Amino acid sequence: MKGRLWRGSGLVILAGILLLAVAEARDADWTELNPEFEGAAFVKDSAVCAECHAEVMAPFAKTTHARAFGHSPQGELEENNCESCHGPRSKHAEEPDAGLAISVEQFSTVCLQCHQDDRRMHWQSSLHKTTEVGCISCHTVMEKRSDTALLAEAEQAKVCSDCHAGVIAKLNKSSHHPVREGRIDCSSCHNPHGGPNPGMLVQGTTNETCTSCHQEKRGPFLWEHPPAREDCLTCHEPHGSNNRFLLTTQSANQCVVCHQYGGHVNEYRYNRVSTPYGNGCVNCHVAVHGSNHPSGAKLTR
Repeated sequence: MKGRLWRGSGLVILAGILLLAVAEARDADWTELNPEFEGAAFVKDSAVCAECHAEVMAPFAKTTHARAFGHSPQGELEENNCESCHGPRSKHAEEPDAGLAISVEQFSTVCLQCHQDDRRMHWQSSLHKTTEVGCISCHTVMEKRSDTALLAEAEQAKVCSDCHAGVIAKLNKSSHHPVREGRIDCSSCHNPHGGPNPGMLVQGTTNETCTSCHQEKRGPFLWEHPPAREDCLTCHEPHGSNNRFLLTTQSANQCVVCHQYGGHVNEYRYNRVSTPYGNGCVNCHVAVHGSNHPSGAKLTR
């Protein structure tokens, strides 16, 4: 028993060390990114950059990076100021041209010099990276356009809509999560920097993600409703629906997809309140996500 405890403690310590290693800032190999950097040195003087790029420096001064690099640099990497992100510029200062340019994907490598925390540890295998989306596809480093995370747009949903127009259209339907009202963001459910979960969800499964807010539907329940227990998406469209409660179809239709019993009141011809315009089945079966009532076997209480 004691040996197992020591081994468990060792694993926890090792995990902590690995996380620290991931979070540590690491200098980019600039020559590997672009062979033109060969022989270039760090000027380490942002005033040299300002001589030609004054129009860029003014809006940059209002950003988080400018404050960090200029007023409270942490380590040699941040002390390089402009060159922290743009690489050694001695050759560029001597002969300005576009020869030291790098691609969108390569810029992500530059950003990961500092941004190596746990929310970005899966970036290399993320869906965004593999579809050639990079850090500067969503973030604008040189000017402040958003109050959050240097996003390229004032609102996070607007950034996502550039690629996910279909999802944003669903958010404009009558029943929707309060994204457009500003109460949650896309990143409330998804990690845009990647993860081991399907759909880049912040939790391991769809249900875990949903019940992080909708805790009253988590259970465990004495009487389970198997579809609700298995996957919330069986009945709900998470990004928006023209049916109440984000349902994938109208109320009674939702239940009849699975529950088709001849002569039961869920058949429209037997019960007028089961029409698509009424509450239908939930007039009686009120605990559709599960019940803890001793007499709730049919989810009626």
